[in-house]
Amino acid sequence: MRNHLPQAPQGTQLAEGIHADEFTGADVPDVLSETFGYKLKRKLLGPPLVNEQMSEQRLSKPLALGVLSSDGISSAAYGTEEMLIELVPIVGVAAFTLILPVTLVILAGVALVVLSYREVVSVYTRAGGSYVVARENFGPRVAQVAAVALLIDYTVTVAVQVAAGSAAIVSAFPQLANTPVIGPYILIVISVIAVAIMCYGNLRGIREAGRAFALPTYLFSVSVGLTIIIGLIREVTVGLPHVTVQAGAYQLGHSTAGLFSFAMIYMLARSFANGGSSLTGIEAVSNAVSALRPPEGRNARQILVTQGSIVAFLIGGISWLSHVTHAIPYEAGYPTVLAQEANAVFGSSAHFMYFVVQAATALILFTGGNTSFSGFPFLASFVAGDSFLPRWLTKRGHRLALSNGIIVLTVVSLILLVATKAQVNGLVPFYAIGVFTGFSIAGFGMARYHKRVKETGWRRRLVINRTAAIYTAIVVVIFAVVKFTEGAWVIVIIFPTLVFLLIRLNREYRMEAEVLENIGDRRAAGIPARQPNYSRRVVLIFVDSVDLATFAAIRYARGLRPTSMRAVHFVIDSAQAETLREDWVRFGQDIPLEMIDTPDRRLLRAAVELVSHEAAQKSTNVTVVLPRRSYSPLLGRLLHDRTADKIAAVVSQVPNSAATIIPFDVPSRVQVLHARQAARVAADGDGAERAGSVRTKEKSATTAPAAVRQDGNGAQPPAPPAGVTPIGALTAPGKAIVEGRVRSVEIRPVEQNCVFECTVADATGELTAMFYGRTHIPGVEPGARLRLQGKVSVREDGPVMINPAYQLVARESAD
Repeated sequence: MRNHLPQAPQGTQLAEGIHADEFTGADVPDVLSETFGYKLKRKLLGPPLVNEQMSEQRLSKPLALGVLSSDGISSAAYGTEEMLIELVPIVGVAAFTLILPVTLVILAGVALVVLSYREVVSVYTRAGGSYVVARENFGPRVAQVAAVALLIDYTVTVAVQVAAGSAAIVSAFPQLANTPVIGPYILIVISVIAVAIMCYGNLRGIREAGRAFALPTYLFSVSVGLTIIIGLIREVTVGLPHVTVQAGAYQLGHSTAGLFSFAMIYMLARSFANGGSSLTGIEAVSNAVSALRPPEGRNARQILVTQGSIVAFLIGGISWLSHVTHAIPYEAGYPTVLAQEANAVFGSSAHFMYFVVQAATALILFTGGNTSFSGFPFLASFVAGDSFLPRWLTKRGHRLALSNGIIVLTVVSLILLVATKAQVNGLVPFYAIGVFTGFSIAGFGMARYHKRVKETGWRRRLVINRTAAIYTAIVVVIFAVVKFTEGAWVIVIIFPTLVFLLIRLNREYRMEAEVLENIGDRRAAGIPARQPNYSRRVVLIFVDSVDLATFAAIRYARGLRPTSMRAVHFVIDSAQAETLREDWVRFGQDIPLEMIDTPDRRLLRAAVELVSHEAAQKSTNVTVVLPRRSYSPLLGRLLHDRTADKIAAVVSQVPNSAATIIPFDVPSRVQVLHARQAARVAADGDGAERAGSVRTKEKSATTAPAAVRQDGNGAQPPAPPAGVTPIGALTAPGKAIVEGRVRSVEIRPVEQNCVFECTVADATGELTAMFYGRTHIPGVEPGARLRLQGKVSVREDGPVMINPAYQLVARESAD
């Protein structure tokens, strides 16, 4: 359905002597004024960050150890307690002896996982971890098992870490449990507040790569390590007292079953499964290898070994102190086993250290939970970029954060916290299946890599990765069995369901792409290359890809017979813009493609400003043509946003302008495609499904006009530096050196040649540079800084340089 807004013909009287010709782009203050929602967002989150402020900070090894290891090291705070929760109610005091062999098995797992991931970071030095390993070695579909495992891991990590951090706070200040009204729910209250703060901070665009995020890791490691060392010294010298058991502790069991009876083996398996939560977070380094300083692989291996050593020392030490002090877990979750041990070790003489340990524990647990707020959105964006999750997860928000992923993570983690009453033991069944599935896939993937590549020492590496994969796979099976009735059944059901949904979404995207990108049939049908005789009208075609929907909009726009017509793409992703430009040239469109730099990603405002600028010309009528791909109501709304409708709504408010939406019905084309495939299958008899995009291999020799222009969407033209002539001062012919930001480039056919034209702006004005015989200059793109040197000629529309010498200048650093 096309959306036409009524227009008054040129010169038509509207009301009280006002004519349509008298409207200009200046008459749109209400359209350009900020909405209440945007004002509120700006007030809460701060001013928007522009794209060039998105830089990657490389981490040194000490800083990376603190930032990336917080999740893994913090798991030691509750690993021993989770093992005791399964042992104490069954075997009673014997639990404090059995905790030691169970811990040794856990430490063996730590060693295997660290060794396995050393091979991962040696080969795959970019971010992605087990997802990339699975995708490269098993293909994109199997990789979705790793994707689901990691997404579940990140989600439950927030809940577990925050719940454990809340328990550490209440252990230090038990009087909080007596607070009126909220006392019985104090863990939930603290957890919800903590998650809300994390969500707000990450929406504002905080960066993990800061010293403040490394401090809790070192503080926790040192304080708990000191607790263990002093505890060992006191045990050897004066002895350590047993902790005093209070009301609310797990009741001591009195089982007399033999050590190798079924009940005992089942109990030990449950304890081992709970203790497996201590291994979570070790893989975080592999998910952020690209953030390390070169050589990334070697630095990542050293960090992994250091992290694993710290984790093993802390887990072993905390388990030994529980063996000595008989620290017992409590049903309410507090005081924690670690808190009881610290109290027993430091006593009354150094009781302040008890609070230091609790503070360090709470800080590292909250920091470990916060790591998921960068890991989850990034992974979701990565998977969405592969077309296995909705593409709106790839969009960056007001402060360059992946806001949609952050919000999804916040909502799901809050649901988990409330459903389990912020009890760590209630969350563990959701936790380890996802974590250990990721470990297992990474191990089997690397084993396949070694077997295929057969690099130096591949047999030794194959044994390491395969052993780690089998170990972690056994943990997954044990967890699924022994924790099935306690909540693991939810993951057992959700896990394959999510994998199926991701593959199903990818199939939908592929089918849509096959319809939209089947340009070969469109070219075979033929689009007339003739230039019609147009009436006085400017037509702008807003495009985001080169496909049949765009060509349908172009065909409609030609029928409007405009005096000028060009396609417009708002650049929020330079890589996508470059792909669009190449496709435009390849498929030989004979109208200009203008690519407007939109560094703050506000498409609606950019569209209004462009249309207002064009409509400001006297006797000019602007028509915006918007191709809209129509999908099924439910699934289409999930997979695609309604950008065309939103742009049409705001553009149509500009006087002397209209918005026309050209729909392209994808579902009907998908049905036709299904019918054709069914006919081919019936004819062939092989039943093979043909999937993937059908792309033409032809290349057009015709050069398409292209333009890029920055229209004031957040990035102001720079002031000219010293030694450079301000563009505004170029009023007479002569030689000059100028410098500014690229606002537009244009490639125009000129007889048998072409001209690459770019507009460079500084704070004083604009200059046009023309390069004959060029269709593209690498690096000259929206927002680029460019220095030009050459002869200047002055025209009516401003100064011009022909074939000047040029130099790309490093962009300004963000303030």
